[in-house]
Amino acid sequence: MSPRLNPSIAFTIDVACTLGEGPVWDDRLQCLWWTDIAEQRLYRWNWHDRTTTCLDLPERLGSLGLTSDQEWLVCAFASGFALFNPQTGEHDWLHQAEPHYRGIRMNDGRVDNRGNFWAGSMVEDAALAGDARGTLYRLSPDGTVTHHREGIGISNAICFPPHGNSLYFADTPTGEIRELPLNDDDTVGPAAPFASVQGAGHPDGAIIDAEGCLWNAEWGASQLTAYWPDGSIRHHMPLPVSQPTCMAFGGPDLDLLFVTSARENLDEAALRQQPDAGKVLVLAQAGRGIPTARFPLDQLRGQIR
Repeated sequence: MSPRLNPSIAFTIDVACTLGEGPVWDDRLQCLWWTDIAEQRLYRWNWHDRTTTCLDLPERLGSLGLTSDQEWLVCAFASGFALFNPQTGEHDWLHQAEPHYRGIRMNDGRVDNRGNFWAGSMVEDAALAGDARGTLYRLSPDGTVTHHREGIGISNAICFPPHGNSLYFADTPTGEIRELPLNDDDTVGPAAPFASVQGAGHPDGAIIDAEGCLWNAEWGASQLTAYWPDGSIRHHMPLPVSQPTCMAFGGPDLDLLFVTSARENLDEAALRQQPDAGKVLVLAQAGRGIPTARFPLDQLRGQIR
């Protein structure tokens, strides 16, 4: 029988992110990585001494993933895919999907258990973008980039069930999380409905726990929602921030849930009511995660200087 969830906020990481996003737990370094997209920064929080380091970036960073080499991250920067070394600041472009800004930038992404890094773009400036829309991309370990869905408003909620044969995805304005089959020939099958966000919230980042449940951050609704693998609701977790953005299970036992949040577009009155907005909220008793997948670098070694 699955344990009853009783999540509560154990502590917070006291940062003030304008748009905190994309948390990833690194079990090798025992640290949490995340990005403040709006401020073009990468954060690292160390488990052992509870210190936070902030790094400036070459571009705004939509999402990131671990690689087989702990010195490098695979990143979906605003204009495309690159490898980034946080220690040296080096970055190596693999593919620039949006080399010239046209109101569209890369956004949510995650590495699957086959070693691919999936990331999608979003319409950030509708007036500048015109009829152009976002795209869902897959970066393969050999550096090949393929397009799998187009016509997207805001790519979000990219995550993968434990069996690895499908992909969860949300185009945020639609309010729906959908499941896309991943075929053995690397094609993607037709999307099927998984869950619809009810009320004022919009689906943002998502993650899968050890029981195969999908946790989704509901932007604008001050809550997380956990869904059973069949799409039914398992748990609602209210939060003291209106704009939770994404999550990562972490800690030595993967039993803490780290939730990033945003201060974007909140006026002074709202910020007084939400003093934790922009912080990373750390929840206990929210279940347990699975190890973070890694993007293999063996086939790309020649591209790292």
